Amino acid sequence: MREKPVLDIHEVPKAPKWFMLSIQHLFAMFGATILVPMLVGLSPAVALVSSGLGTLAYLLITKGQIPAYLGSSFAFIIPIVSATAIGGPGGAMVGSFLAGIVYGIVALLIKQLGHQWILKLLPPVVVGPVIIVIGLGLASVAVDMAMYENPGAAPADLIYSLKHLMVALTTLAITVGAAIFLKGIFGIIPILLGIVGGYTTAYFAGLVDFTSVKAAAWIQAPDFLVPFFSYTPSLNWSIIVIMVPIAVVTIAEHIGDQMVLSKIVGRNFVKKPGLHRSILGDGVATILASLIGGPPNTTYGENIGVIAITRVFSVFVVGGAAVLAIGFGFIGKITALIGTIPSAVMGGVSILLFGIIASSGLRMLIDNKVDLGNKRNLIISSVIAVVGVGGAFIQVNDDLQIAGMALAAILGIFLNLVLPGKETNSEQEDFFKNENDTIA
Repeated sequence: MREKPVLDIHEVPKAPKWFMLSIQHLFAMFGATILVPMLVGLSPAVALVSSGLGTLAYLLITKGQIPAYLGSSFAFIIPIVSATAIGGPGGAMVGSFLAGIVYGIVALLIKQLGHQWILKLLPPVVVGPVIIVIGLGLASVAVDMAMYENPGAAPADLIYSLKHLMVALTTLAITVGAAIFLKGIFGIIPILLGIVGGYTTAYFAGLVDFTSVKAAAWIQAPDFLVPFFSYTPSLNWSIIVIMVPIAVVTIAEHIGDQMVLSKIVGRNFVKKPGLHRSILGDGVATILASLIGGPPNTTYGENIGVIAITRVFSVFVVGGAAVLAIGFGFIGKITALIGTIPSAVMGGVSILLFGIIASSGLRMLIDNKVDLGNKRNLIISSVIAVVGVGGAFIQVNDDLQIAGMALAAILGIFLNLVLPGKETNSEQEDFFKNENDTIA
């Protein structure tokens, strides 16, 4: 028999309990959500505000029926960096906006045509290797932050630091220890605990400067990037090609999250309120983020883990976390404190996080019983891995380049469509065949 929820989807807890439960959700997503903007040069405070606004929009679009929190998407890290190099922060925001539009188009097609077409377009044999590429493509970023005083500098100018490496390894050890040995809610927030532990280590190692925290105001508006005020939007084909294909991959990840959440809660969210609504919610959240300067948003596995452990399904608790995230974004002292986190600390956490991303792609292949002894599957996954990790690109003209993950995703989709001998047995397809309102 399924365990009863502590709070069901539409139950409202009393104020003190409500606050504590919402704080849990906030802590679960905090470390990962602020890491993404720090890696791509955006404001962590804006990311907190955009995640809160995006979550509230998601809850509204899904009619308050899906208890899901949205945070910064790791899949867009490299695309945002590439788009920023081409068109500045405004270019990255235009790309994020277009990625959100893709979500909306896909949601409309699912509403009109059903969901089978997207399962055929994005089977696990394509999505799994692309997710692996996303994680492995970020490996050098994590290692550089862990090893050097000045990560991001030209290779000849990098300054190796044993002190930074030791801080990074200490942070990694604390994060791994928290994930393995801690239970309950603490086992869900190893990233946050790792950052706190690594930050403390960095402080005693002399890597932390509180000058900016002392100077910051308590109440302070984040550094929003608003179109026509902070920048003039401009359309560039290279940015479109870099950003848009990744949206297709994150949509597939979203479908997986919906399956997991449906099983935990015992309701089929794919049927009610519908996959089209949840995907549209992700899209609107990403569009909202792009309009204020935040990274694209996606449903967060950490928060799904909180729901699984606590059995608290209440959308009011999730909404409370969103309101708290918005509030945190306007506290200047907190924003300044986040800015003092040394790169070595973020590097230590990132070593584990980016590896987990790659491993989750491998897990998708295993869970969906993708047979790599099958030549067709082996060819598709191999091409995606080498093209993506190797950094292959097609230079169409001076303004258009199809590179890296985008090219790998496009080639994977193409090969899956044209190569004969498709396999049809997967966890996703089995799930979608059983569209009951409740899941046993």
